[in-house]
Amino acid sequence: MTAFQEFLHSPWLYYTLMSVYALSILTVIIVILSENRSPVKSLAWMTVLLVMPGVGLVLYIFFGRNIQRKRLISRRNQRKLRRKEATRRPTDFRRLRLSPQSVQLVKLSHTLAGAVYHEGNSATIFTHATEKMDALISDIENASDYINIEYYIIEDDSTGRRLQKALIAAARRGVRVRVIYDHVGSFSAGRKFWRELRDAGVDVHPFFKVVFPLFATRINWRNHRKIAIIDGRSAYIGGMNIADRYIAPTWRDLHVRITGSAVSALQYCFAVDWTFMGQPLVKDSIPNDIPIPEKPMGIQLITSGPTGKWPNISMVFQRAIANARRRVYIMTPYFLPDDPLLRAMQTAALARVDVRILIPRNPDSAVMRHASFSYISQCLTAGMKVYLYEGGMLHSKALIIDYDMVSVGSTNFDFRSFEHNFEANILVYSQEFNARITEEFREACNSATRIVASEWHRRPLINRAIQSVVRLLAPIL
Repeated sequence: MTAFQEFLHSPWLYYTLMSVYALSILTVIIVILSENRSPVKSLAWMTVLLVMPGVGLVLYIFFGRNIQRKRLISRRNQRKLRRKEATRRPTDFRRLRLSPQSVQLVKLSHTLAGAVYHEGNSATIFTHATEKMDALISDIENASDYINIEYYIIEDDSTGRRLQKALIAAARRGVRVRVIYDHVGSFSAGRKFWRELRDAGVDVHPFFKVVFPLFATRINWRNHRKIAIIDGRSAYIGGMNIADRYIAPTWRDLHVRITGSAVSALQYCFAVDWTFMGQPLVKDSIPNDIPIPEKPMGIQLITSGPTGKWPNISMVFQRAIANARRRVYIMTPYFLPDDPLLRAMQTAALARVDVRILIPRNPDSAVMRHASFSYISQCLTAGMKVYLYEGGMLHSKALIIDYDMVSVGSTNFDFRSFEHNFEANILVYSQEFNARITEEFREACNSATRIVASEWHRRPLINRAIQSVVRLLAPIL
């Protein structure tokens, strides 16, 4: 036996490797503790590292790192973009014709994210992607100045090709077209799809492109936003991506087209993300001749992401639910609330606020289904009403508070949306808009089954066990 072979069979090699491995696990645990994250999330990661050390270490490298200190945009460029956002006068909170609870929400959103309160807006609601795509394509075909689009998923299918064709035609007639797509979410669209856009003059860039050696530092941070801005006159925001499955009759979703000064807020959001990718500062103008509708709506855009100082959207939701006096209606495809949100919902329900949750019985992820179902018992015990949508995939994302405020956007009611994804929601302060979204909520409930507490508590033991185990991973799903 050679000296090298003797070394390989030496117990010292084994002890050395095991020591290095144990030290690596210990180092990661120390890093987790030093970051002062929420105890629930820290314990979840420590449990994974201790129970499955090999797998846990790999999962942490890819999904557990913190990028909170990473700056999206310089303060200098931020000031330049803010000057372009409409209604830049400081908001006079005393003149807002809103309930005291809504005024508090406006103030919180302004403090957290600099969210300007925009008056004089109108909104069109889409619950099926066919109507939304028709409207979006029509706006693109009529664009004369610029088109800015940012989507989590753009697929190379008939729907994606329809958008591609419209964007190419716009670019060829001289319209400035910019596209941001999430590299992981849109991975199924091959190079040819994007090359055809670039060859036609469309400025296309992936958000957080996942390539080696940057794979481990980027794969967990996804841009989940779905927004579009056309000529500064109209904008789209909601939960609908660009793919055939969103047009399927069994897919229920929610998207909004807005006009008015709030369009400038979405333009600001896009410009920040564009600059974050190293691209030149967006200098598109916002028109000043947009007519004010007969029944104007107040709108704020609230954004959040892993680079933010605060979990903006989660904190806004907490405050909105805590302020509710009559009702809290939630539509979401995945229901994994963090402890503060769950406690706020329980407190509201125990205070006899009408709290209702609508989720799909069969979402597009079995793991998320079990994780979502693990929270139902705690909701029922507090007196909430829980409905399981039976009509297919419910992908709508909305929070309805009392009769005068609604939040619609890309944010799911789960840990990933609140902490890991770049998200965008609008807060609409309007009784009319609230009534329209409430009507959609109730219509969806007509295709849902309300869970009876006594029956739910008698569900099979195997289901309870699976849900309990999956719930341990909820903070990192």
